Amino acid sequence: MNRNEYPRPQFVRDFWLNLNGEWQFAFDDDNQGKHEKWFADKQLDSTINVPFVYQSELSGINDRTPHDIVWYKRSFEIQPATNERVILHFGAVDYEADVYVNAQHVCHHIGGNTSFSVDITDQLNEDATQEVSVRAFDSHYDETIPRGKQFWEDKSRGIWYTNSTGIWQTVWLEIVPMNYIKDVRITPLFDEGKVSFDVEFPAVHPKASLNYEISYGEIPIASGTVDVVSKRNIFDVELIQNHIFRTNYHSEGWTWTPEKPNLFDVTFRLITEGQTEDKVSSYFGLRKVHTEDGMVFLNNKPYYQKLVLDQGYWPSGLLTAPTDADFIKDIELAKEMGFNGCRKHQKVEDPRFLYWADQLGFIVWGECAAPAVYNHDSAERLVREWSDIIRRDYNHPSIITWVPVNESWGVPNISFDRQQQHYTQTMYHYIKSLDRTRLVISNDGWALTDTDIVAIHNYAHGEEEEKEKYLYFKDSLSTVEKLITRRSTPWPIFASGFSYQNQPILLTEFGGIGFDVSGQPGWGYTSAENEEEFLREYRRVMEAVFASQSLWGFCYTQLSDVEQEINGLLTYEREPKCDLKKLAEINGLYHLMVLDSSSN
Repeated sequence: MNRNEYPRPQFVRDFWLNLNGEWQFAFDDDNQGKHEKWFADKQLDSTINVPFVYQSELSGINDRTPHDIVWYKRSFEIQPATNERVILHFGAVDYEADVYVNAQHVCHHIGGNTSFSVDITDQLNEDATQEVSVRAFDSHYDETIPRGKQFWEDKSRGIWYTNSTGIWQTVWLEIVPMNYIKDVRITPLFDEGKVSFDVEFPAVHPKASLNYEISYGEIPIASGTVDVVSKRNIFDVELIQNHIFRTNYHSEGWTWTPEKPNLFDVTFRLITEGQTEDKVSSYFGLRKVHTEDGMVFLNNKPYYQKLVLDQGYWPSGLLTAPTDADFIKDIELAKEMGFNGCRKHQKVEDPRFLYWADQLGFIVWGECAAPAVYNHDSAERLVREWSDIIRRDYNHPSIITWVPVNESWGVPNISFDRQQQHYTQTMYHYIKSLDRTRLVISNDGWALTDTDIVAIHNYAHGEEEEKEKYLYFKDSLSTVEKLITRRSTPWPIFASGFSYQNQPILLTEFGGIGFDVSGQPGWGYTSAENEEEFLREYRRVMEAVFASQSLWGFCYTQLSDVEQEINGLLTYEREPKCDLKKLAEINGLYHLMVLDSSSN
Protein backbone atom coordinates (compact mmCIF):
# COMPACT_ATOMS: atom_id res chain seq x y z
CA MET A 1 0.00 0.00 0.00
CA ASN A 2 1.49 3.35 -1.06
CA ARG A 3 0.64 6.97 -0.33
CA ASN A 4 0.62 8.39 -3.88
CA GLU A 5 -1.45 11.58 -3.50
CA TYR A 6 0.14 15.03 -3.91
CA PRO A 7 1.69 15.72 -0.48
CA ARG A 8 1.52 19.55 -0.34
CA PRO A 9 -2.00 20.54 -1.48
CA GLN A 10 -1.66 24.18 -0.44
CA PHE A 11 1.22 24.76 -2.87
CA VAL A 12 0.86 22.68 -6.03
CA ARG A 13 3.12 22.34 -9.06
CA ASP A 14 2.35 20.18 -12.07
CA PHE A 15 5.55 18.12 -12.10
CA TRP A 16 6.63 16.04 -9.14
CA LEU A 17 8.00 12.57 -8.43
CA ASN A 18 6.79 10.45 -5.51
CA LEU A 19 9.56 8.50 -3.75
CA ASN A 20 7.30 6.47 -1.47
CA GLY A 21 7.36 2.68 -1.74
CA GLU A 22 10.13 0.13 -1.25
CA TRP A 23 13.43 1.37 0.19
CA GLN A 24 16.42 -0.54 1.51
CA PHE A 25 16.45 -0.45 5.31
CA ALA A 26 18.68 -1.38 8.25
CA PHE A 27 18.95 -0.93 12.02
CA ASP A 28 22.20 0.60 13.26
CA ASP A 29 22.19 -0.28 16.96
CA ASP A 30 25.99 -0.02 17.20
CA ASN A 31 26.08 3.37 15.46
CA GLN A 32 28.49 2.16 12.78
CA GLY A 33 26.69 3.54 9.73
CA LYS A 34 28.45 6.87 9.44
CA HIS A 35 31.90 5.43 10.14
CA GLU A 36 31.40 2.59 7.66
CA LYS A 37 29.78 4.92 5.12
CA TRP A 38 26.51 3.08 4.68
CA PHE A 39 25.40 6.05 2.58
CA ALA A 40 27.91 5.02 -0.09
CA ASP A 41 28.22 1.51 -1.49
CA LYS A 42 26.66 -0.62 1.28
CA GLN A 43 23.57 -2.68 0.46
CA LEU A 44 21.19 -2.43 3.44
CA ASP A 45 20.01 -5.80 4.71
CA SER A 46 16.23 -5.30 4.73
CA THR A 47 13.44 -3.43 2.95
CA ILE A 48 10.71 -1.11 4.21
CA ASN A 49 7.59 0.45 2.72
CA VAL A 50 7.97 4.24 3.04
CA PRO A 51 6.34 6.31 4.54
CA PHE A 52 5.39 3.77 7.22
CA VAL A 53 7.70 3.46 10.25
CA TYR A 54 9.33 0.11 11.00
CA GLN A 55 7.09 -0.31 14.08
CA SER A 56 3.96 -0.42 11.88
CA GLU A 57 2.37 -3.34 10.06
CA LEU A 58 2.27 -1.47 6.74
CA SER A 59 6.03 -0.96 6.81
CA GLY A 60 6.47 -4.66 6.16
CA ILE A 61 8.67 -4.98 9.27
CA ASN A 62 6.23 -4.58 12.20
CA ASP A 63 8.89 -4.60 14.94
CA ARG A 64 8.00 -2.75 18.16
CA THR A 65 11.49 -3.07 19.65
CA PRO A 66 13.19 0.31 20.22
CA HIS A 67 16.01 1.03 17.77
CA ASP A 68 17.47 4.54 18.02
CA ILE A 69 19.23 4.66 14.63
CA VAL A 70 17.84 3.45 11.31
CA TRP A 71 19.03 3.83 7.71
CA TYR A 72 17.13 4.10 4.43
CA LYS A 73 18.33 3.99 0.84
CA ARG A 74 16.79 3.96 -2.64
CA SER A 75 17.63 4.88 -6.22
CA PHE A 76 15.61 7.09 -8.52
CA GLU A 77 15.93 8.57 -11.98
CA ILE A 78 15.89 12.26 -12.74
CA GLN A 79 17.88 14.45 -15.11
CA PRO A 80 17.06 18.16 -15.03
CA ALA A 81 17.85 20.60 -17.79
CA THR A 82 20.69 23.06 -17.32
CA ASN A 83 18.28 25.84 -16.26
CA GLU A 84 16.36 23.71 -13.72
CA ARG A 85 16.77 22.84 -10.05
CA VAL A 86 15.72 19.67 -8.21
CA ILE A 87 14.24 19.96 -4.71
CA LEU A 88 14.05 16.91 -2.43
CA HIS A 89 11.18 17.05 0.12
CA PHE A 90 10.51 15.10 3.31
CA GLY A 91 7.06 15.34 4.88
CA ALA A 92 8.42 14.33 8.29
CA VAL A 93 11.25 12.23 9.75
CA ASP A 94 11.27 11.41 13.46
CA TYR A 95 13.46 12.78 14.99
CA GLU A 96 16.81 13.82 13.47
CA ALA A 97 17.68 13.18 9.84
CA ASP A 98 20.91 13.21 7.87
CA VAL A 99 20.30 13.08 4.13
CA TYR A 100 22.84 11.97 1.51
CA VAL A 101 22.50 12.13 -2.27
CA ASN A 102 24.95 10.09 -4.29
CA ALA A 103 27.01 9.63 -1.11
CA GLN A 104 27.22 13.39 -0.49
CA HIS A 105 25.74 14.87 2.69
CA VAL A 106 23.11 17.45 1.74
CA CYS A 107 21.34 18.35 4.99
CA HIS A 108 20.82 17.70 8.69
CA HIS A 109 17.31 18.32 10.05
CA ILE A 110 16.11 18.31 13.65
CA GLY A 111 12.40 17.95 14.40
CA GLY A 112 10.11 14.95 14.03
CA ASN A 113 6.86 16.76 13.33
CA THR A 114 7.49 19.01 10.37
CA SER A 115 8.53 19.11 6.73
CA PHE A 116 11.89 20.07 5.28
CA SER A 117 13.48 20.26 1.84
CA VAL A 118 16.87 20.65 0.20
CA ASP A 119 18.13 21.61 -3.25
CA ILE A 120 20.08 18.57 -4.49
CA THR A 121 20.88 19.76 -8.02
CA ASP A 122 24.62 20.08 -7.46
CA GLN A 123 24.87 16.54 -6.05
CA LEU A 124 23.19 14.80 -9.01
CA ASN A 125 25.05 12.50 -11.37
CA GLU A 126 25.26 13.47 -15.02
CA ASP A 127 23.34 10.36 -16.00
CA ALA A 128 19.75 9.96 -14.81
CA THR A 129 20.35 7.38 -12.06
CA GLN A 130 20.61 8.83 -8.56
CA GLU A 131 20.65 7.48 -5.00
CA VAL A 132 19.34 8.96 -1.75
CA SER A 133 20.22 7.71 1.74
CA VAL A 134 18.75 8.79 5.07
CA ARG A 135 20.04 8.22 8.59
CA ALA A 136 17.32 8.79 11.19
CA PHE A 137 18.15 9.14 14.88
CA ASP A 138 15.39 9.02 17.53
CA SER A 139 16.57 8.44 21.08
CA HIS A 140 13.83 6.58 22.93
CA TYR A 141 15.21 7.71 26.29
CA ASP A 142 15.91 11.41 25.68
CA GLU A 143 13.07 13.14 27.53
CA THR A 144 13.83 16.53 25.94
CA ILE A 145 12.56 15.32 22.54
CA PRO A 146 8.97 16.39 21.75
CA ARG A 147 7.48 12.89 21.44
CA GLY A 148 3.93 13.45 22.71
CA LYS A 149 2.05 10.15 23.11
CA GLN A 150 4.92 7.98 21.86
CA PHE A 151 5.99 5.56 24.60
CA TRP A 152 9.64 4.93 25.33
CA GLU A 153 9.19 1.27 26.32
CA ASP A 154 8.66 -1.82 24.15
CA LYS A 155 4.94 -2.14 24.81
CA SER A 156 2.40 0.67 25.06
CA ARG A 157 0.28 1.16 28.18
CA GLY A 158 -1.94 3.74 29.86
CA ILE A 159 -2.22 6.88 27.74
CA TRP A 160 1.03 6.08 25.91
CA TYR A 161 1.13 4.49 22.44
CA THR A 162 3.62 2.72 20.19
CA ASN A 163 6.58 4.90 19.29
CA SER A 164 7.55 5.92 15.75
CA THR A 165 11.06 6.18 14.34
CA GLY A 166 12.21 7.51 10.98
CA ILE A 167 10.33 8.52 7.85
CA TRP A 168 6.58 8.76 8.49
CA GLN A 169 5.33 11.14 5.80
CA THR A 170 5.81 11.28 2.03
CA VAL A 171 9.22 11.70 0.39
CA TRP A 172 9.11 13.41 -3.00
CA LEU A 173 10.93 15.44 -5.63
CA GLU A 174 10.03 18.38 -7.79
CA ILE A 175 11.82 20.12 -10.65
CA VAL A 176 11.68 23.90 -10.55
CA PRO A 177 13.10 26.57 -12.88
CA MET A 178 16.20 28.55 -11.96
CA ASN A 179 13.88 31.38 -10.86
CA TYR A 180 10.93 30.04 -8.91
CA ILE A 181 8.36 30.76 -6.22
CA LYS A 182 9.66 29.44 -2.90
CA ASP A 183 6.68 30.05 -0.61
CA VAL A 184 3.35 31.87 -0.37
CA ARG A 185 1.75 33.04 2.87
CA ILE A 186 -1.95 33.91 2.54
CA THR A 187 -3.77 36.06 5.11
CA PRO A 188 -7.52 36.71 4.74
CA LEU A 189 -8.49 40.26 5.71
CA PHE A 190 -12.09 39.45 6.52
CA ASP A 191 -13.37 42.85 7.67
CA GLU A 192 -11.78 44.64 4.74
CA GLY A 193 -12.90 42.21 2.03
CA LYS A 194 -9.26 41.71 1.01
CA VAL A 195 -6.60 39.03 0.95
CA SER A 196 -2.91 39.60 1.67
CA PHE A 197 -0.16 37.66 -0.12
CA ASP A 198 3.39 37.30 1.18
CA VAL A 199 5.38 35.67 -1.65
CA GLU A 200 8.95 34.49 -1.17
CA PHE A 201 11.61 33.85 -3.84
CA PRO A 202 15.11 32.35 -3.45
CA ALA A 203 16.55 35.12 -5.62
CA VAL A 204 15.46 38.26 -7.46
CA HIS A 205 15.58 38.65 -11.24
CA PRO A 206 15.64 42.33 -12.32
CA LYS A 207 12.92 41.80 -14.95
CA ALA A 208 10.62 39.44 -13.01
CA SER A 209 6.97 40.00 -12.18
CA LEU A 210 4.31 37.96 -10.42
CA ASN A 211 0.88 37.40 -11.92
CA TYR A 212 -2.05 36.25 -9.75
CA GLU A 213 -5.55 35.07 -10.63
CA ILE A 214 -8.24 34.52 -7.97
CA SER A 215 -11.48 32.69 -8.69
CA TYR A 216 -14.45 31.23 -6.86
CA GLY A 217 -15.28 28.05 -8.70
CA GLU A 218 -15.54 29.13 -12.33
CA ILE A 219 -16.13 32.80 -11.42
CA PRO A 220 -13.14 35.15 -11.87
CA ILE A 221 -12.79 37.43 -8.83
CA ALA A 222 -9.50 39.34 -9.16
CA SER A 223 -6.26 39.31 -11.14
CA GLY A 224 -3.20 41.45 -11.53
CA THR A 225 0.56 41.68 -11.81
CA VAL A 226 3.13 43.02 -9.36
CA ASP A 227 6.84 43.62 -9.86
CA VAL A 228 9.20 41.33 -7.94
CA VAL A 229 11.37 43.83 -6.12
CA SER A 230 12.82 41.68 -3.32
CA LYS A 231 13.02 38.11 -2.07
CA ARG A 232 9.78 38.74 -0.16
CA ASN A 233 6.92 40.64 -1.75
CA ILE A 234 3.85 41.54 0.33
CA PHE A 235 0.74 42.97 -1.29
CA ASP A 236 -3.02 43.13 -0.66
CA VAL A 237 -5.71 42.35 -3.20
CA GLU A 238 -9.12 43.95 -2.84
CA LEU A 239 -11.94 41.48 -3.48
CA ILE A 240 -14.95 43.55 -2.54
CA GLN A 241 -14.60 45.73 -5.65
CA ASN A 242 -15.76 42.79 -7.76
CA HIS A 243 -19.55 43.14 -8.17
CA ILE A 244 -20.15 39.36 -8.18
CA PHE A 245 -18.02 38.90 -5.07
CA ARG A 246 -19.66 41.83 -3.27
CA THR A 247 -23.17 40.54 -3.99
CA ASN A 248 -22.51 36.91 -3.05
CA TYR A 249 -20.19 37.69 -0.13
CA HIS A 250 -23.06 39.36 1.70
CA SER A 251 -26.09 37.49 0.39
CA GLU A 252 -24.82 33.90 0.07
CA GLY A 253 -21.92 34.02 2.49
CA TRP A 254 -18.79 33.34 0.48
CA THR A 255 -16.95 32.80 3.74
CA TRP A 256 -15.37 29.69 5.26
CA THR A 257 -17.30 27.92 8.01
CA PRO A 258 -17.70 24.24 8.91
CA GLU A 259 -21.25 24.48 7.59
CA LYS A 260 -20.25 26.19 4.33
CA PRO A 261 -16.54 25.67 3.62
CA ASN A 262 -16.29 28.14 0.74
CA LEU A 263 -12.82 28.35 -0.79
CA PHE A 264 -11.17 30.61 -3.36
CA ASP A 265 -8.62 29.25 -5.83
CA VAL A 266 -5.53 31.27 -6.66
CA THR A 267 -2.85 30.73 -9.29
CA PHE A 268 0.54 32.45 -9.22
CA ARG A 269 2.82 32.77 -12.24
CA LEU A 270 6.39 34.04 -12.10
CA ILE A 271 7.07 35.85 -15.36
CA THR A 272 10.51 36.84 -16.59
CA GLU A 273 10.96 38.83 -19.79
CA GLY A 274 7.45 37.91 -20.91
CA GLN A 275 7.84 34.15 -20.29
CA THR A 276 6.17 32.14 -17.54
CA GLU A 277 8.94 30.47 -15.56
CA ASP A 278 7.02 29.01 -12.63
CA LYS A 279 3.38 28.30 -11.84
CA VAL A 280 1.92 27.44 -8.44
CA SER A 281 -1.72 26.76 -7.47
CA SER A 282 -3.18 27.34 -4.04
CA TYR A 283 -6.43 28.27 -2.29
CA PHE A 284 -7.69 30.23 0.70
CA GLY A 285 -10.81 30.74 2.77
CA LEU A 286 -12.17 34.05 4.00
CA ARG A 287 -12.61 33.53 7.70
CA LYS A 288 -11.86 35.38 10.92
CA VAL A 289 -11.65 34.14 14.49
CA HIS A 290 -11.50 36.31 17.59
CA THR A 291 -12.74 36.50 21.17
CA GLU A 292 -14.99 39.14 22.66
CA ASP A 293 -17.14 39.41 25.81
CA GLY A 294 -16.19 35.91 26.93
CA MET A 295 -17.19 34.30 23.62
CA VAL A 296 -15.48 32.85 20.55
CA PHE A 297 -16.49 34.51 17.29
CA LEU A 298 -16.17 32.99 13.82
CA ASN A 299 -16.61 35.56 11.04
CA ASN A 300 -17.86 38.10 13.62
CA LYS A 301 -20.62 35.81 14.89
CA PRO A 302 -20.61 33.84 18.17
CA TYR A 303 -19.68 30.25 17.40
CA TYR A 304 -20.07 27.22 19.67
CA GLN A 305 -17.36 24.64 19.03
CA LYS A 306 -18.19 20.94 19.29
CA LEU A 307 -14.81 19.30 18.97
CA VAL A 308 -13.63 15.73 19.35
CA LEU A 309 -10.15 14.76 20.54
CA ASP A 310 -8.31 13.01 17.70
CA GLN A 311 -5.06 11.17 18.45
CA GLY A 312 -4.31 10.50 14.76
CA TYR A 313 -3.32 6.84 15.14
CA TRP A 314 -4.29 3.90 12.90
CA PRO A 315 -3.87 0.15 13.69
CA SER A 316 -1.78 -0.66 10.61
CA GLY A 317 0.01 2.65 10.06
CA LEU A 318 0.33 4.12 13.57
CA LEU A 319 0.98 7.87 13.07
CA THR A 320 0.71 7.49 9.28
CA ALA A 321 -2.75 7.14 7.76
CA PRO A 322 -2.88 4.04 5.52
CA THR A 323 -4.55 6.01 2.70
CA ASP A 324 -5.69 9.52 1.92
CA ALA A 325 -9.25 8.22 2.17
CA ASP A 326 -8.70 7.55 5.88
CA PHE A 327 -8.45 11.28 6.52
CA ILE A 328 -11.75 11.83 4.71
CA LYS A 329 -13.38 9.00 6.64
CA ASP A 330 -12.38 10.41 10.04
CA ILE A 331 -13.73 13.86 9.20
CA GLU A 332 -16.97 12.57 7.69
CA LEU A 333 -17.62 10.25 10.64
CA ALA A 334 -17.00 13.06 13.12
CA LYS A 335 -19.37 15.38 11.26
CA GLU A 336 -21.94 12.59 11.04
CA MET A 337 -21.81 12.38 14.86
CA GLY A 338 -22.55 16.09 15.14
CA PHE A 339 -19.05 17.49 15.75
CA ASN A 340 -17.82 20.55 13.85
CA GLY A 341 -14.12 20.09 14.46
CA CYS A 342 -11.31 18.30 16.27
CA ARG A 343 -8.33 18.92 18.45
CA LYS A 344 -5.41 16.99 16.94
CA HIS A 345 -3.82 15.75 20.13
CA GLN A 346 -0.05 15.73 20.63
CA LYS A 347 0.58 15.43 16.91
CA VAL A 348 1.23 17.66 13.92
CA GLU A 349 -0.97 16.04 11.32
CA ASP A 350 -0.19 15.38 7.67
CA PRO A 351 -1.07 18.35 5.38
CA ARG A 352 -3.47 16.04 3.53
CA PHE A 353 -5.69 15.90 6.62
CA LEU A 354 -5.67 19.71 6.84
CA TYR A 355 -6.54 19.90 3.14
CA TRP A 356 -9.61 17.73 3.65
CA ALA A 357 -10.57 19.70 6.75
CA ASP A 358 -10.45 22.83 4.59
CA GLN A 359 -12.46 21.22 1.81
CA LEU A 360 -15.08 19.43 3.93
CA GLY A 361 -15.53 22.10 6.60
CA PHE A 362 -13.95 20.93 9.83
CA ILE A 363 -12.37 23.10 12.53
CA VAL A 364 -8.88 22.04 13.65
CA TRP A 365 -6.98 22.94 16.78
CA GLY A 366 -3.31 22.42 15.95
CA GLU A 367 -1.07 20.91 18.58
CA CYS A 368 2.50 19.64 18.75
CA ALA A 369 4.01 16.65 20.51
CA ALA A 370 5.39 17.64 23.92
CA PRO A 371 8.66 16.78 25.68
CA ALA A 372 8.51 15.15 29.11
CA VAL A 373 10.82 17.51 30.99
CA TYR A 374 11.75 21.17 31.16
CA ASN A 375 15.29 22.36 30.53
CA HIS A 376 17.19 24.44 28.02
CA ASP A 377 17.22 21.69 25.39
CA SER A 378 13.50 20.85 25.59
CA ALA A 379 12.53 24.53 25.46
CA GLU A 380 14.72 25.15 22.42
CA ARG A 381 13.43 22.06 20.63
CA LEU A 382 9.77 23.04 21.02
CA VAL A 383 10.32 26.60 19.82
CA ARG A 384 12.04 25.23 16.71
CA GLU A 385 9.11 22.87 16.02
CA TRP A 386 6.54 25.63 16.35
CA SER A 387 8.42 27.90 13.96
CA ASP A 388 8.24 25.15 11.33
CA ILE A 389 4.62 24.25 12.13
CA ILE A 390 3.34 27.74 11.51
CA ARG A 391 5.45 28.18 8.40
CA ARG A 392 4.01 24.96 6.92
CA ASP A 393 0.36 25.19 7.99
CA TYR A 394 -0.35 28.93 8.12
CA ASN A 395 -2.58 28.99 5.01
CA HIS A 396 -5.15 26.38 6.15
CA PRO A 397 -8.45 28.12 7.03
CA SER A 398 -9.62 25.11 9.06
CA ILE A 399 -7.01 25.77 11.76
CA ILE A 400 -8.38 28.38 14.17
CA THR A 401 -6.44 27.64 17.39
CA TRP A 402 -2.87 26.70 18.32
CA VAL A 403 -2.13 24.62 21.44
CA PRO A 404 1.62 24.80 22.23
CA VAL A 405 1.40 23.15 25.71
CA ASN A 406 -0.96 20.50 27.10
CA GLU A 407 -1.57 19.63 30.77
CA SER A 408 1.81 21.03 31.86
CA TRP A 409 3.67 18.37 29.81
CA GLY A 410 7.21 19.65 29.52
CA VAL A 411 6.53 22.35 32.15
CA PRO A 412 5.62 20.24 35.21
CA ASN A 413 6.12 23.03 37.76
CA ILE A 414 4.31 25.77 35.88
CA SER A 415 1.78 26.32 38.68
CA PHE A 416 4.45 27.99 40.83
CA ASP A 417 7.73 28.09 38.85
CA ARG A 418 8.17 31.55 37.34
CA GLN A 419 10.72 30.32 34.78
CA GLN A 420 8.31 27.75 33.33
CA GLN A 421 5.52 30.35 33.40
CA HIS A 422 7.75 32.67 31.40
CA TYR A 423 8.23 29.89 28.88
CA THR A 424 4.51 29.37 28.22
CA GLN A 425 4.08 33.14 28.07
CA THR A 426 6.91 33.22 25.57
CA MET A 427 5.31 30.49 23.46
CA TYR A 428 1.98 32.33 23.54
CA HIS A 429 3.48 35.63 22.41
CA TYR A 430 5.93 34.04 19.97
CA ILE A 431 3.14 32.22 18.16
CA LYS A 432 1.00 35.37 18.18
CA SER A 433 3.94 37.28 16.69
CA LEU A 434 4.07 34.79 13.80
CA ASP A 435 0.31 34.39 13.35
CA ARG A 436 -2.20 37.10 14.23
CA THR A 437 -5.12 35.24 12.63
CA ARG A 438 -5.63 32.51 15.27
CA LEU A 439 -6.22 31.96 18.96
CA VAL A 440 -3.50 30.52 21.22
CA ILE A 441 -3.87 28.52 24.46
CA SER A 442 -0.95 28.67 26.87
CA ASN A 443 -1.45 25.35 28.71
CA ASP A 444 -4.53 23.36 27.77
CA GLY A 445 -6.10 21.84 30.89
CA TRP A 446 -4.99 23.90 33.90
CA ALA A 447 -2.27 26.22 35.27
CA LEU A 448 -2.90 28.73 32.49
CA THR A 449 -0.81 31.85 32.01
CA ASP A 450 -1.42 34.26 29.09
CA THR A 451 -4.13 32.66 26.98
CA ASP A 452 -6.94 33.45 24.55
CA ILE A 453 -9.12 30.59 25.82
CA VAL A 454 -9.58 29.17 29.31
CA ALA A 455 -9.25 25.50 28.37
CA ILE A 456 -10.16 23.18 31.25
CA HIS A 457 -10.10 19.39 31.59
CA ASN A 458 -12.43 17.37 33.82
CA TYR A 459 -12.82 13.58 33.81
CA ALA A 460 -14.43 13.41 37.27
CA HIS A 461 -17.90 12.69 35.92
CA GLY A 462 -19.25 10.51 38.68
CA GLU A 463 -18.20 12.46 41.75
CA GLU A 464 -21.08 14.96 41.88
CA GLU A 465 -24.22 16.04 40.11
CA GLU A 466 -23.06 16.91 36.59
CA LYS A 467 -24.95 20.15 36.22
CA GLU A 468 -23.49 21.50 39.47
CA LYS A 469 -20.16 21.77 37.68
CA TYR A 470 -21.28 23.89 34.78
CA LEU A 471 -24.76 25.38 35.30
CA TYR A 472 -25.23 29.13 35.62
CA PHE A 473 -26.96 30.37 38.78
CA LYS A 474 -28.22 33.96 38.58
CA ASP A 475 -28.79 34.28 42.34
CA SER A 476 -25.59 32.69 43.59
CA LEU A 477 -22.05 31.98 42.52
CA SER A 478 -21.86 32.20 38.72
CA THR A 479 -20.67 29.30 36.63
CA VAL A 480 -17.75 31.37 35.41
CA GLU A 481 -16.42 31.81 38.91
CA LYS A 482 -17.09 28.18 39.73
CA LEU A 483 -15.33 26.99 36.58
CA ILE A 484 -12.18 29.00 37.18
CA THR A 485 -11.92 28.19 40.90
CA ARG A 486 -13.07 24.57 41.10
CA ARG A 487 -10.30 22.01 40.67
CA SER A 488 -10.87 18.64 39.03
CA THR A 489 -7.13 17.92 39.41
CA PRO A 490 -4.52 18.86 42.03
CA TRP A 491 -3.61 21.92 39.94
CA PRO A 492 -5.47 25.25 39.78
CA ILE A 493 -7.06 26.54 36.56
CA PHE A 494 -4.66 29.52 36.55
CA ALA A 495 -1.00 29.42 37.47
CA SER A 496 0.10 31.45 40.46
CA GLY A 497 0.07 35.16 39.60
CA PHE A 498 -2.44 34.84 36.75
CA SER A 499 -6.19 35.32 36.78
CA TYR A 500 -9.29 35.22 34.62
CA GLN A 501 -9.53 38.09 32.10
CA ASN A 502 -12.97 37.41 30.61
CA GLN A 503 -11.69 34.87 28.09
CA PRO A 504 -14.08 32.26 26.64
CA ILE A 505 -14.21 29.07 28.74
CA LEU A 506 -14.20 25.72 26.95
CA LEU A 507 -14.21 22.21 28.38
CA THR A 508 -11.43 20.81 26.24
CA GLU A 509 -11.05 17.29 27.63
CA PHE A 510 -13.76 15.20 29.29
CA GLY A 511 -15.80 12.09 28.62
CA GLY A 512 -13.69 9.09 27.75
CA ILE A 513 -16.45 6.51 28.19
CA GLY A 514 -14.87 3.08 27.92
CA PHE A 515 -16.95 0.71 25.79
CA ASP A 516 -15.28 -2.40 24.41
CA VAL A 517 -16.84 -3.86 21.28
CA SER A 518 -13.71 -5.47 19.81
CA GLY A 519 -12.80 -7.86 22.63
CA GLN A 520 -9.48 -6.14 23.32
CA PRO A 521 -8.72 -5.46 26.99
CA GLY A 522 -8.43 -1.78 27.76
CA TRP A 523 -9.59 1.13 29.85
CA GLY A 524 -11.69 4.30 29.85
CA TYR A 525 -12.41 7.09 32.33
CA THR A 526 -15.91 5.66 32.90
CA SER A 527 -17.36 2.43 31.51
CA ALA A 528 -20.40 1.05 29.72
CA GLU A 529 -21.35 -2.58 29.22
CA ASN A 530 -23.56 -2.23 26.15
CA GLU A 531 -24.74 0.24 23.51
CA GLU A 532 -27.76 1.37 25.51
CA GLU A 533 -25.65 2.15 28.56
CA PHE A 534 -23.01 3.82 26.39
CA LEU A 535 -25.57 6.20 24.86
CA ARG A 536 -27.19 6.86 28.24
CA GLU A 537 -23.85 7.76 29.80
CA TYR A 538 -22.93 9.96 26.84
CA ARG A 539 -26.28 11.79 27.11
CA ARG A 540 -25.83 12.30 30.86
CA VAL A 541 -22.43 13.91 30.41
CA MET A 542 -23.40 16.03 27.40
CA GLU A 543 -26.65 17.35 28.87
CA ALA A 544 -24.68 18.80 31.77
CA VAL A 545 -22.27 20.51 29.38
CA PHE A 546 -25.04 21.90 27.17
CA ALA A 547 -26.95 23.23 30.20
CA SER A 548 -24.10 25.61 30.94
CA GLN A 549 -24.44 29.23 29.88
CA SER A 550 -20.76 29.83 30.54
CA LEU A 551 -19.09 27.20 28.39
CA TRP A 552 -18.43 28.24 24.80
CA GLY A 553 -17.55 24.85 23.45
CA PHE A 554 -16.07 21.49 24.26
CA CYS A 555 -13.68 18.80 23.07
CA TYR A 556 -14.88 15.28 23.86
CA THR A 557 -12.40 12.45 24.49
CA GLN A 558 -12.18 10.81 21.99
CA LEU A 559 -12.80 9.98 18.31
CA SER A 560 -11.60 6.38 18.30
CA ASP A 561 -10.03 3.72 20.45
CA VAL A 562 -6.24 3.70 20.31
CA GLU A 563 -4.44 0.53 21.27
CA GLN A 564 -5.27 -0.09 24.97
CA GLU A 565 -7.52 2.99 25.23
CA ILE A 566 -11.09 1.87 24.50
CA ASN A 567 -12.77 5.19 25.25
CA GLY A 568 -13.46 6.14 21.62
CA LEU A 569 -16.79 6.76 19.95
CA LEU A 570 -15.41 4.53 17.19
CA THR A 571 -13.28 1.42 17.38
CA TYR A 572 -9.58 1.61 16.49
CA GLU A 573 -10.60 0.40 13.00
CA ARG A 574 -13.11 3.30 12.81
CA GLU A 575 -16.22 1.14 13.14
CA PRO A 576 -19.10 2.87 14.97
CA LYS A 577 -19.83 1.59 18.48
CA CYS A 578 -23.46 2.68 18.25
CA ASP A 579 -25.96 4.34 15.94
CA LEU A 580 -24.20 7.56 14.90
CA LYS A 581 -27.54 9.29 14.36
CA LYS A 582 -28.25 8.91 18.06
CA LEU A 583 -24.92 10.54 18.92
CA ALA A 584 -25.71 13.35 16.50
CA GLU A 585 -29.10 13.79 18.15
CA ILE A 586 -27.45 14.16 21.56
CA ASN A 587 -24.83 16.58 20.19
CA GLY A 588 -27.68 18.61 18.68
CA LEU A 589 -29.23 19.16 22.12
CA TYR A 590 -27.10 22.29 22.60
CA HIS A 591 -29.24 24.38 20.28
CA LEU A 592 -32.49 23.14 21.81
CA MET A 593 -31.30 23.86 25.36
CA VAL A 594 -30.05 27.32 24.39
CA LEU A 595 -33.39 28.15 22.77
CA ASP A 596 -35.25 26.85 25.83
CA SER A 597 -32.96 28.81 28.15
CA SER A 598 -33.35 32.05 26.19
CA SER A 599 -37.14 31.75 26.09
CA ASN A 600 -37.22 31.47 29.89
